[in-house]
Amino acid sequence: MRQSMSRAANCYDNAFMESCFGTIKTELEMTEYEHSRQARSEIASYLDYYNTERRHSALDYLSPAAFEAQLPLSP
Repeated sequence: MRQSMSRAANCYDNAFMESCFGTIKTELEMTEYEHSRQARSEIASYLDYYNTERRHSALDYLSPAAFEAQLPLSP
């Protein structure tokens, strides 16, 4: 993974990540945590759910893990 920063004044560079962060904020209901380790733990649990169980309309209502599992292997 490589860090990427958007260009100045270009709101479209990180549209995918902004959408992802918006979903996380909405589904975690902007919970306030006493300690950062609690937040990290809850977000990690949510991301596991998001990638293995949550169905995505863009993936024909499959989870990302199920969608990836059905892709053909590259030679």
